[in-house]
Amino acid sequence: MSKLWQKDNTTVNEKIEKFTIGRDPEFDVLLAAFDVLGSLAHTQMLATINLLTESELSDIQRELKRIYQNIIGGKFEIEPGIEDVHSQVELLLTRRLGETGKKIHSGRSRNDQVLVDLKLFTRNRLESLAKQSQKVFDLLISLSEKHKNVLLPGYTHLQIAMPSSFGLWFGAYAESLVDDMEMLQTAYRIANKNPLGSGAGYGSSFPLNRTMTTQLLGFENLHYNVVYAQMSRGKTELFAVTAIAQIATTLSRMAMDICLYNSQNFGFLKLPNEMTTGSSIMPHKKNPDVAELLRGKTNKLKSLPNEIQLVMSNLPSGYHREMQILKEILMPAFTEITDCLDITHFMLSGIEVKDGILENEKYDLLFSVERVNELVLQGIPFREAYKIIGNEIESGTYTPNRNLVHTHEGSIGNLCNPEISAMMQEVMGRFGFEKVEKAIEELLG
Repeated sequence: MSKLWQKDNTTVNEKIEKFTIGRDPEFDVLLAAFDVLGSLAHTQMLATINLLTESELSDIQRELKRIYQNIIGGKFEIEPGIEDVHSQVELLLTRRLGETGKKIHSGRSRNDQVLVDLKLFTRNRLESLAKQSQKVFDLLISLSEKHKNVLLPGYTHLQIAMPSSFGLWFGAYAESLVDDMEMLQTAYRIANKNPLGSGAGYGSSFPLNRTMTTQLLGFENLHYNVVYAQMSRGKTELFAVTAIAQIATTLSRMAMDICLYNSQNFGFLKLPNEMTTGSSIMPHKKNPDVAELLRGKTNKLKSLPNEIQLVMSNLPSGYHREMQILKEILMPAFTEITDCLDITHFMLSGIEVKDGILENEKYDLLFSVERVNELVLQGIPFREAYKIIGNEIESGTYTPNRNLVHTHEGSIGNLCNPEISAMMQEVMGRFGFEKVEKAIEELLG
């Protein structure tokens, strides 16, 4: 079957076609709903500049909405021989509406069409990711409050350092997610700009109303410069996977802690039996496979920004075909990080913490700083108090003071979880999801 760009007297070598199309049909199915949304907005705009009659617009809008419902219902596919999602949607319209269906491409290039699809897709997935991250955040805050009085060792250099608590430990990863949402919001704002109307990167002689399509699709703003609109391909994906990599970093570090703390040598927490696996030879084994795989999967996600940087290296302005490869990096990344967040929430929901850990005499030295501070409060200069306790430790006369009094902001006795929750609420409120949801609802209405 001929392509949108193919001339009547040209053919494409089958081997070349297979190589150049690559995995596009596989990933284009994920763009289908967003392709229809872009066409709904674009055709409304075309009618205002007299490139579609009101009758044609009514027919096109009706059929596009039917196609959209089929996509949502899982009844959409890219047929064999059809190059991409844009061609499939146009083909379906042409079958139903004849020549009218072919008019939806006026004032558009496949370049800005795929750009708007990717922007809408990325914006949508980032919204889902933010909401799923908040779900994990809420659980971490809940666990922090629940176990705020349960102490555990704090480490530096993997050496026991000072007393910590499960309240601090769970809360630390909660606050880490707040910063991750700041990064995610940056990615969202870049994805939430409209490239539609930039054409192949140099605009159009049609009097397109790009502000109108921006409003119809709920975009925060335009990519005004048509050359830069095309140059945003790659940057949008890069910021998205960078945000994903930051969430992955938080999860991978927590997974490593869980692997350590679950081991017999530490024994600080326990994973339920249903979350562990055994050994084919050692009957005592209960391996933290979930945490280990979570660590591995999230570590892989950290590499994605570099992959995109390498694909885009040294490209001049304008469109280049290797940009197509970016779909293969971006789209699976959303699936992977979503799965990781989901399993993290499930794992944390069943985790059991051990009480009384610091009562063991092997943790006596954790309280050395408490002893130093005790002397300082008696009027002894810190450096002198430090030497006194150091000498006690060396001589074997040291005795720990397990009476902890930590009151400053963010310490064992003052976790500031309400303040951390308020920060998360403020960050989430800045996304503006409601505006987008309202615009899409009106577009489909």
